[in-house]
Amino acid sequence: MSAGLFDKYATLRGNYESLMATSPRNPFGVVIERPLSATVGIIEGRETLLFGTNNYLGLSQSEAARDAAIRTAENMGVGTTGSRIANGTFGLHQKLEKALADVFQRKHAMIFSTGYQANLGTISALVNKDDILFLDADSHASIYDGARLSGAQVIRFRHNDPADLEKRVARTDKATGARLIIAEGIYSMTGNIAPLNEFVEVKKRHNIPLMVDEAHSFGVLGAHGRGVAELQDCEKDIDFIVGTFSKSLGTVGGYCVTDHDEIDLMRLCSRPYMFTASLPPEIIAATLAALEEIKDRPELRQKLQDNAARLHGGFKSVGLNTSNFISPVIAVTLEDVPQAIAFWNALLDAGVYVNLSLPPATPDNRPLLRCSVMAAHSAEEIDRAVDAFGKIAKKLNLT
Repeated sequence: MSAGLFDKYATLRGNYESLMATSPRNPFGVVIERPLSATVGIIEGRETLLFGTNNYLGLSQSEAARDAAIRTAENMGVGTTGSRIANGTFGLHQKLEKALADVFQRKHAMIFSTGYQANLGTISALVNKDDILFLDADSHASIYDGARLSGAQVIRFRHNDPADLEKRVARTDKATGARLIIAEGIYSMTGNIAPLNEFVEVKKRHNIPLMVDEAHSFGVLGAHGRGVAELQDCEKDIDFIVGTFSKSLGTVGGYCVTDHDEIDLMRLCSRPYMFTASLPPEIIAATLAALEEIKDRPELRQKLQDNAARLHGGFKSVGLNTSNFISPVIAVTLEDVPQAIAFWNALLDAGVYVNLSLPPATPDNRPLLRCSVMAAHSAEEIDRAVDAFGKIAKKLNLT
């Protein structure tokens, strides 16, 4: 008898059932019934502080973006019903592409329907089975999935380790296919910041293009909010920058910006771009409005950095194990899954929502309580979260 469709998930089923047996609620099914603001939502019928949303600048609740979306939906409807290469290109799509290219000071931009598809579509358009990809070991799932879709050979290098990248790249200097290095600006699980300026030196020595995913760093770092590459003064040496609208911009969608004129060829061989309905006009309009806010309100980035430092310092002060990087993503590392489940549930009971990240999705197979801080958080809200973390850590004998 042939296997059933779901037999392959027997181990996953067992792990899931074990988790649910020890947790009073499903950590992967939390419902925010209604956001009251960027920082407070109704969960389980009560007001809860939101520290797990990636809404770094609070722009998901932007009045300008909301009003732009309403006006555009009234004038243009709510969808495109087609892909960009069929009927799905509106003037607004081209306007947003131009705006993104201008922000990044690049010649070209290409927008996708999600940030996930931006990585899938860009990577699979740039490399194929004859080529080699060098990926940071902690790369996001969308990067690994893009690599699989491309069929390219994948060589992983140690997380944030330019010397290890150099060694692995040097071994392939006689390869006949194309090569591409991919890194991220801020790593989404831990908040670690990549040494892009050092990766650039490897790229230059071996004449290999470099692609950077600035999903969690756009709008956050750099004098103009362009991300880690701007912060480290190496933008001109990055060949492709990929990102998302669903973090600092507060909407949904993704993009690739570049100076390579072959971008129109990429549109014709990127299956995630070709075979997906394009973003609806109201989302494009809201994104354009949010992009203007990022340009016009640099004080949001300063407030975000201040808030990140306050939350990070608070966690350190109560004895929690966090990365030494100060970024809007701050993860508290715990030793085992039961401990993490108990801590996460206690936080939600105390009115603080964060993300529970469990192995094997975590970098070193230890569970994380992943927090994301916003420019919109008040000092009082941050201190309340730190206080809740500190009290629960003591109760669980962790500090």
